[in-house]
Amino acid sequence: MKLTDAPFALSANALPLDVRAFRDEDANRWEHFVQGCPQASFFHRIGWREIYEQVFGHSTHYLLAQRDGEVAGVLPLVELRSWLFGHSLVSLPFAAYGGAAAVDADTVRALHARAVELARELDVEFLELRNTVAREPDWPRQDLYVDFRRELQADVDANLLAIPRKQRAMVRKGIQRGLRSEIDADVRRFSELYADNQHRHGSPAQSPRYFEALKRVFGDDCEVLVVTDPQGAPVSGVLSFYFRDEVLPYYAGDLPAARDLAANDFKYWELMRRACERGIRVFDYGRSKRGTGSFDFKKNWGFEPTPLHYEYALFKRESIPQNNPSNPKYQRAIELWRRLPRPVVDFVGPRLARHLG
Repeated sequence: MKLTDAPFALSANALPLDVRAFRDEDANRWEHFVQGCPQASFFHRIGWREIYEQVFGHSTHYLLAQRDGEVAGVLPLVELRSWLFGHSLVSLPFAAYGGAAAVDADTVRALHARAVELARELDVEFLELRNTVAREPDWPRQDLYVDFRRELQADVDANLLAIPRKQRAMVRKGIQRGLRSEIDADVRRFSELYADNQHRHGSPAQSPRYFEALKRVFGDDCEVLVVTDPQGAPVSGVLSFYFRDEVLPYYAGDLPAARDLAANDFKYWELMRRACERGIRVFDYGRSKRGTGSFDFKKNWGFEPTPLHYEYALFKRESIPQNNPSNPKYQRAIELWRRLPRPVVDFVGPRLARHLG
C-alpha cells in the first residue's frame, strides 16, 4: 500500500489513549510498530533519533501513543535552534516525510494535540509536520514539494520498457559508454561526488560523518551505489534507503562529466534494476520542488507527482517559513557559495547544513 493512500482505521474500542514521551526501553516496540504501520516511512524508524542527537546535536521529542498497553501511534519531533531560520519543532528535518504514524484518526488527533502543547512549552516559533496527506484543514499548508513513486514490475526488462523513449535512450547510452555500477561498503567515494555536486549548486554539504552514521545505524537498509567510467573512475553516485518493499534514492552526487556520459540516467536505472532483482516492488524517486530540474528529470522518467502536505502551527510568525533555495532572498548567498574554494566549503558546509533541516 502506498504511503499516500493508506486509510485510517476506525477506533476499535473506547479504551483510553495515553500519549507520552519516548523512553529508551521503547525502542524495539517503536521499531516494530513502524515496520507494520501503513502510514510510517523510513524516516519514522527509531534509528533517526540517534542521528539527530549524536550527529547534528539537536534535541528530540519523540511521542508515543498507547492504548491498553499497545502502541497505537508515534510522532517523532526534532527541536531546531538555527541562527539562520529560528527556533522550531519539526517532524522531520532532513526528511521528505514525517508527521504521525497511527492506527486511527483519534490517535493522530491526540498526537497532534500533544505536539502543539509541546511546541508552546518549548516556546518555538512554529511547528512543522511533513505529512503525505492533508490532516489539519485549519493549519497553513505549503504545497511546494511533491513526491514521485511508482510500483515496479517483476520483470527487469518490463521496467526498462516502461521508461519513456528519450530517457530509455539515455540509459542505453550509458551502457554503450561502458559505465559500470558498484555497491560500496563505505561512503568515501560517494561523499566526494556528493560534496562536489552540492558545491556546484551553491548548497552546503552534509559531512561524511553523517553518511557514515547512516550506514552504521541502518546497515544494509542504507546502500551506496557508485557509477564508474570505463577507466574505473567514479562519476556519479546515490545513497538509498530500503524500507519494507520500497527503495528510496535520497542523496545523490556527480561530477560535471556525468552529463555527457549519461551517468545519472544509468545510475537510477541500475538502482531500479538491482532493486527489482531483489524483489523490491516500489521505487520512490523522492521529493522534489516544483519548477526545478529535479522535478523535470523525474517527470521525464514517466513518474507522476503527488503533492506532499507540509502543515504548520504558527506561534511567533505570521506566515509559513520559506527556508528553501527557491526563495529569492537566498540567491546571492548561493552564488557566493559556488565561488568559494572547496577547502572552505568542506570545512564550513557541514556546520551550516546541520541547521538547514
